[in-house]
Amino acid sequence: MKRLLAIALGALVATTSLSADEAAVEQSVIERWETDRTQVFDASEVTLAELQWLARAVVVFADTPNDPRFRQQMDMLLADIDRLVERDVILITDTDPAARTSVRLELRPRGYALTVVDKDGRVLQRKPEPWSVRELTGSIDRTPLRAQEIEDRRGESIR
Repeated sequence: MKRLLAIALGALVATTSLSADEAAVEQSVIERWETDRTQVFDASEVTLAELQWLARAVVVFADTPNDPRFRQQMDMLLADIDRLVERDVILITDTDPAARTSVRLELRPRGYALTVVDKDGRVLQRKPEPWSVRELTGSIDRTPLRAQEIEDRRGESIR
């Protein structure tokens, strides 16, 4: 009887743990990003369509994570991540051309590339060399969509 109770209790604990793990897996990329906008996502987890009207994608491509340009770019982005968070940017990396992610297939980079996709799905920039956060945010801030966001926030603060 004690053995049967121990088995039943063990099964219950295992089921509860599995449910928590399943819940974490079932959380969408957007939900995870909204929880922590400073995290970096792998392109295998993301489709650009799911980001439309919610986030701007900054995608850093390389043929290997050891590419010095990739490392330099990621260091620059992460050092000033708060400026990207203010602009609803989601960081995405793709360093495995063989994986043929939907992001890679849609944006078709060659080797190292930095690509910025606006909330409407339009590609804003394609850069073959690392770009500073200052340059990146300046480019985003010049878009009509960003100008509208700034105007909307001003209107909300006046009310």
